[in-house]
Amino acid sequence: MKQKRSNNNFLLASLCLLILGSCTNPPPAEETADYPDPAKNPSSKVMLRAEWVPDDPSQINFDSLPKVPGEHVVISDVRDRDGVNQHNYLIYHDGKFWAMWSDGPGVEDEVGQRVKFATSADGLEWSEPEFMTPAPPNSGEDSEYYGTRSDKGFRWISRGFWLREGELLALASLDEAAGFFGPSLELHAFRWDPEQQGWEDLGVIYDNAINNFPPKKIPTGEWMTSRRPYDYKEKGVYFMVGGAEAIDQWESYPVLGSASELAAEEPLWWMLPDSNLMALFRDNRKGGYLYRSFSTDNGRTWSKPVQTDFPDATSKLHGLQLSDGRYVLVSNANPRKRDPLTLAISDDGMVFHKMGYLIGGRRVDYPYVMEHGGYLLVAFSGGKQSVELLRIKISDLESIKN
Repeated sequence: MKQKRSNNNFLLASLCLLILGSCTNPPPAEETADYPDPAKNPSSKVMLRAEWVPDDPSQINFDSLPKVPGEHVVISDVRDRDGVNQHNYLIYHDGKFWAMWSDGPGVEDEVGQRVKFATSADGLEWSEPEFMTPAPPNSGEDSEYYGTRSDKGFRWISRGFWLREGELLALASLDEAAGFFGPSLELHAFRWDPEQQGWEDLGVIYDNAINNFPPKKIPTGEWMTSRRPYDYKEKGVYFMVGGAEAIDQWESYPVLGSASELAAEEPLWWMLPDSNLMALFRDNRKGGYLYRSFSTDNGRTWSKPVQTDFPDATSKLHGLQLSDGRYVLVSNANPRKRDPLTLAISDDGMVFHKMGYLIGGRRVDYPYVMEHGGYLLVAFSGGKQSVELLRIKISDLESIKN
């Protein structure tokens, strides 16, 4: 039997009754000394707290988590040609859903990789995939380097949709395909032309940058997105703020400690109810837990990243705040492997108290989640070779009863 966290409130109340015969209610969890606060306690490790959580959260029985019902479809599958399908993103625009992802000749991110997209009226029936980006420079199928990991050839990597001033944009990075990343790294934007029914390359919006998720608005009215330079393993990760006056006008701010306290990778951020910002990082040192940092000045400075108690398989994660105020986080919470894909729920965006099982029994990763019309749509990759999607009724999240 797994050891459970003790009910401190119950014990305290019982002790007060025994000793004093009466006692005022103990303070709520949010007011305890170890609870996170962006300004007062940014170094808190608490991120997963509930009666069902073991003292060692890595010992959760992830396969026995409550199952979240949902409809499952496959958007694209390249296993028959041993290709790659990953880096999945979604958006709803102009009356339909859009998906984009990286599609290449091998697993993963080899010379010649491009970005594809598809659309759907309901999130279940999808159009045939089409290319969004052209062949990388001198790296098409006729290149001698095609399908290799070489600095002699280039690749595109899917970076997400951005709805800016009514225009649908799609971001993609371009760099040499030898490692992560090449010195020619640059971030491009493509604009959807509804009349031509095609994508126009708007060029570079930031040099030496790859984002992780598309920009979102912060309280200043500016946009913000993460940035990794090509040498981020030594310099750490950054956040780019700007994009309002012009698509290519940004300021870049470092997350100090993101290359020393951990090997920060694939940042996710969101705004908290008090308008402060919180960022999460996977740790490529494979410590088994997510790291967290806060900003109280709209992304200009960040607290030193701290290892939390939320388990992680060193895998990409995504989440958002729902229209009802709750936050959801979709990730590979099992620290031993990328199976299953889980969904956790938080009331304040900082500490999660529920966790459910979405899909598993195989390698499932690279999630992206969006809300629309009473549903959650979760795109993910199957073994980096298929783009798949779950459509979940938000009301069915109530089935998560840990």
